[in-house]
Amino acid sequence: MRILGIETSCDETGIAIYDDEQGIMAHRLYSQIAVHADYGGVVPELASRDHVRKTIPLIKDVLVDANVTPQALDGIAYTAGPGLVGALLVGCSIGRSLAYGWNLPAVPVHHMEGHLLAPMLEDKAPQFPFVALLVSGGHTMLVRVDGIGQYQVLGESVDDAAGEAFDKTAKLLGLDYPGGPVLAKMAAQGRAKQFKFPRPMTNKPGLDFSFSGLKTFAANTIQQAIQPHLSAAEKTQIKADIAYAFQEAVVDTLTIKCRRALEQTKLKRLVIAGGVSANTMLRENLASTMKKLQGEVFYPRPEFCTDNGAMIAYAGLQRLKSGVHQDLTFKATPRWPLDTLPAV
Repeated sequence: MRILGIETSCDETGIAIYDDEQGIMAHRLYSQIAVHADYGGVVPELASRDHVRKTIPLIKDVLVDANVTPQALDGIAYTAGPGLVGALLVGCSIGRSLAYGWNLPAVPVHHMEGHLLAPMLEDKAPQFPFVALLVSGGHTMLVRVDGIGQYQVLGESVDDAAGEAFDKTAKLLGLDYPGGPVLAKMAAQGRAKQFKFPRPMTNKPGLDFSFSGLKTFAANTIQQAIQPHLSAAEKTQIKADIAYAFQEAVVDTLTIKCRRALEQTKLKRLVIAGGVSANTMLRENLASTMKKLQGEVFYPRPEFCTDNGAMIAYAGLQRLKSGVHQDLTFKATPRWPLDTLPAV
């Protein structure tokens, strides 16, 4: 069985074709970084317009790359939520329309289920059950996964997601958009133990997260530490030290919560997915933690950590196999709880 996947939930247009025997046949990704850079963040209207421009050409390119015709497809999957409603509507309308025109079933996909299942695209894929940490610009949550659609949310962010906190702190440091990866790069030049940041919500029971206070702590630290009389080199080093301390605090917080979730569920497998899962310090900390727990940790490859069409195609194919498909109506669902999905 073979399916076309369309991802347009935010600021990246991802298209892929996935075959359940051959795996990923082709995939392409267009990032809107240049479109939003001048504004320091995603502008929803610009994101929607860019998806309109890029989605159809990318679909044509992927069909050529895979040497596949529409008649060789068994379905079309598209991200129906959560995300920016205008951006979602582009993918929903194009996906549903192509499915109608090509006489194929259309499958709406939950964006976070796509991320959660992205490690299944790797040669070494996790077996159910496992604990998943979904960590991105829009979401931070811990989920017990017993099968596709069998999700129990153990904890989630009550305010800013980890990726959002990375981006906002990067902006406070005067770094370019998108700030998270730039901050992580700057942190590599930082010195340990120059600043001490709190590990929010780790001194109380539970698995929820909160990162907005960490961002405020960073703002106050920057204001106090970077004084006008300092040289440019001194200011740069202090910024790197703050970036290091901030990143270390986020990573420690995520690691503590993951360990707590594994102990609570008595599971030994951990999946990390979403844009922040590409962070090197996070991967190193969790690898060390899982070694101590005599467990395993699984990630998607870096190119599938961020939004992409391959994860939507894979998730859509699993749903299609179980008989899920959309009638001629369609809708975008900007808010869509993961644990409301039916089991496969």
